[in-house]
Amino acid sequence: MTQALPIRRALLSVSDKTGIVEFARFLAARGAEILSTGGTAQAIRDAGVPVKDVSEHTGFPEILDGRVKTLVPQVHGGILGRRDEASHLAQMEQHAIAPIDLVAVNLYPFEATVAKGAAFEDCIENIDIGGPAMIRSAAKNFSGVVVCTEPAHLARVTAEIEAAGGTSLALRKELAAAAYARTAAYDAAISGWFAGQLGQDFPPRLAVAGLLRQTLRYGENPHQQAGFYLSGESRAGVATARQVQGKELSYNNLNDTDAAYECLAEFDKPAIVIVKHANPCGVAEGADLASAWDQALLCDPVSAFGGIVAANRKLDAAAAEKIAAIFTEVVIAPDADEAAQAVFAKKKNLRLLLTGGLPDPAAPGLFFKSVAGGFLAQSRDGGRVTAETLKVVTKRAPTEAEIADLLFAFRVCKHVKSNAIIYAKGLATVGIGAGQMNRVESSRIAAWKSEAAAKAAGLPEPLARGSVVASDAFFPFADGLETAAAAGVTAVIQPGGSIRDAEVIAAADAAGLAMVFTGMRHFRH
Repeated sequence: MTQALPIRRALLSVSDKTGIVEFARFLAARGAEILSTGGTAQAIRDAGVPVKDVSEHTGFPEILDGRVKTLVPQVHGGILGRRDEASHLAQMEQHAIAPIDLVAVNLYPFEATVAKGAAFEDCIENIDIGGPAMIRSAAKNFSGVVVCTEPAHLARVTAEIEAAGGTSLALRKELAAAAYARTAAYDAAISGWFAGQLGQDFPPRLAVAGLLRQTLRYGENPHQQAGFYLSGESRAGVATARQVQGKELSYNNLNDTDAAYECLAEFDKPAIVIVKHANPCGVAEGADLASAWDQALLCDPVSAFGGIVAANRKLDAAAAEKIAAIFTEVVIAPDADEAAQAVFAKKKNLRLLLTGGLPDPAAPGLFFKSVAGGFLAQSRDGGRVTAETLKVVTKRAPTEAEIADLLFAFRVCKHVKSNAIIYAKGLATVGIGAGQMNRVESSRIAAWKSEAAAKAAGLPEPLARGSVVASDAFFPFADGLETAAAAGVTAVIQPGGSIRDAEVIAAADAAGLAMVFTGMRHFRH
């Protein structure tokens, strides 16, 4: 059936009633019989559009508190019967089954019910059975039936009927594919919720679904294609942000902005995170965002050019003026006042994203990485150490000021690619070594960056002098620590656990350093 097919009979049963009354009126005006159930039927009837209850059409009443109302042959036979198969048509006539040419169904709001924290039984009752069955039946028989699972589909069907008197095979195929994707996502949400109820962090079969928010211009490189999908997780960040201004976000913009905002969530005081290529290149806390920006930028002003900036407070004009003074790709924050927005508006290519909140760094969730033939899943790194959990392993214990910097540096470590080395002083990074194949090279790079930053700022000595150093994993040899000592650090934080811990502790004592073990590492490959 390649020609446009008219709609003679339609079954409409929706939870989201956006546009459904207008659609029913449109179909009825063209002579279609409208079948419906429950609240949808009432809404159509109240609008003065003729409608027949499904129970009247089937001759079978709704039973079991409405759990069974469409799961009958008169409905599914009318949907599944092939119009081009004589035996199907004969059986439909024999059993008085009338063809149904269009099914418009969107499902019980299971995801929304779970999101608002409803009780277990309420969630169970919001698992739709008849809806997915009708959707799947209509999608399977796309050669003769059109299926609408979203309000936007109604407008597309309306346009085709107005233009050609019926629906095209191309549209029916497209909507059938969308229908199966919708029921798959619905089942994924249900199975994920059930696994959570059972305490199964990694169930035997894991279903993952996403809703396309944006087809991106390209991926990491221009020859790669990419799309941005929403998982449905209500976590403040790039997926929930409102873009106030600027060009369309790219794959790399989104990836880097997410990295910046997730790092930012670690800090309670006013803080700025500057990210380049998914790695922080400057992080600082301050009395306000403007002072935090100054310290974050000081760490690596070269890398900050063309970077991503994240702030954990409402942006004001003072901070905005400083950020806008250099070329910046994206700025993301919970909010921005009118004066700050006016400053950024002068930079038409700068993207400003406002999220309305901050993500909880300790909230549970899964992190995915694709591999050939499958994917890896792990829990989000929500680990955090405190002063009380630190173990002093050297002769000298760190001072209170050193402890504050050590904890700050170790929080930054979590968001820097391994092998990560962070020099910090005064709650600001002063040198970052990332993504190296060995830890001593990261130590050297971080020290070199602190020297370069000091030179750029006209300061008499490297920024790392008098700083503390954090390592995301243990020092396997003393050489990495000795490199940090040569850079002028006074205290060290690291997970510990190497077979050469005694050697590393001895090197720290020989250098007069204080060192603490966390017992927790933060690898980020």
